[in-house]
Amino acid sequence: MSALRQRILSRIRAEGPLSVAEYMGICLLDPKDGYYPTRDPLGSEGDFITAPEISQMFGEVIGLWAIQSWTDMGEPASINLIELGPGRGIMMSDILRASRLAPDFLKALNVYLIDVSAALEAVQAKSLADSPVPVSWAGSLAEVPDGPTIIIGNEYLDCLPIRQFIQKDHFAKANGWHERLVTIDPDTEKLIFGVSPESISETTQQSLPSEYSNARNEDLLETCPAAHQLLDQLSERFKSNLGRALFIDYGPERTEFGDTLQALKRHEKVDVFSDPGNTDLTARVDFQALNEFSTTIELKSTAPITQREFLSKLGLEMRAVALARSKPDSKDKIARQLERLSSEDQMGSLFKAICFQSNNLSLPLGFREFFDLAKPS
Repeated sequence: MSALRQRILSRIRAEGPLSVAEYMGICLLDPKDGYYPTRDPLGSEGDFITAPEISQMFGEVIGLWAIQSWTDMGEPASINLIELGPGRGIMMSDILRASRLAPDFLKALNVYLIDVSAALEAVQAKSLADSPVPVSWAGSLAEVPDGPTIIIGNEYLDCLPIRQFIQKDHFAKANGWHERLVTIDPDTEKLIFGVSPESISETTQQSLPSEYSNARNEDLLETCPAAHQLLDQLSERFKSNLGRALFIDYGPERTEFGDTLQALKRHEKVDVFSDPGNTDLTARVDFQALNEFSTTIELKSTAPITQREFLSKLGLEMRAVALARSKPDSKDKIARQLERLSSEDQMGSLFKAICFQSNNLSLPLGFREFFDLAKPS
């Protein structure tokens, strides 16, 4: 039995069942035995692969988006470029390569990487060893100095801990929701899911997305308090500093019922209790819930669009053509990369892009419209 599993079992015996968010937080972030602080999980030899690992084109077109955002802010002489969960530093390296097209933008940049993985920090430093701008590491957004800011997060939101709730009596409406918990099977001593016998509190009820009222008995609904905390931080920063935050992640445009928590190991799905601390735990992002919450805190947000549409508007296909011309021997490989990033049956439709920004900025490049809570879906 792993040390982390033993500690989880001991905590449950001593303090009672854990919320799903608490379980995820321990498994992913424990400084000694947690998943992210202790390893490089990316690439073919790891547990999963992200868009920047697939092709340089992804980061390069995001770099063009960042240049346009700087222009929309009035081309400030100094601007923070922050990446949340920067992985191996590959996307930031590609962003900075594209940024050379705008020398004044490059001159204005102060790059900050925010990551919980000490194991990846050295990898990031190596990837960015030839960076044309200063690169710093920060433990949180609060540590980054004030000023105009562009924030990028690719596959960052999906690893934030979620809570899960089950509707046990739809006639009771909000009072019918009970929290799903992680507990111990008394017969096998294994970790299992359980359900709290108590209804959730009024405060928790208020955090549920609007779709909760359409639930039937045994429907499961997920929320992400950590994402709400992040949006609160963005709102406060963008009130006093011009800023945009771009997130690309997988999930539905509208709230859906169902359990989306999954564990990955060596690119295969495994049981979420199979190997705590040694598997990646993620859940689909509820973009509707993010939009709804951003409205309550008066943080301007765009309606989400598919990765396929977003990257296409940034010129992904044109970049693929240019790359293929410059590297004719890699033409087939580039075509496969393009398909992986944008095809509807690959990442193109499952992944969405969303942007949060200061209220006085125009619609960001690549998006169709701002989110309007009053507008029918």
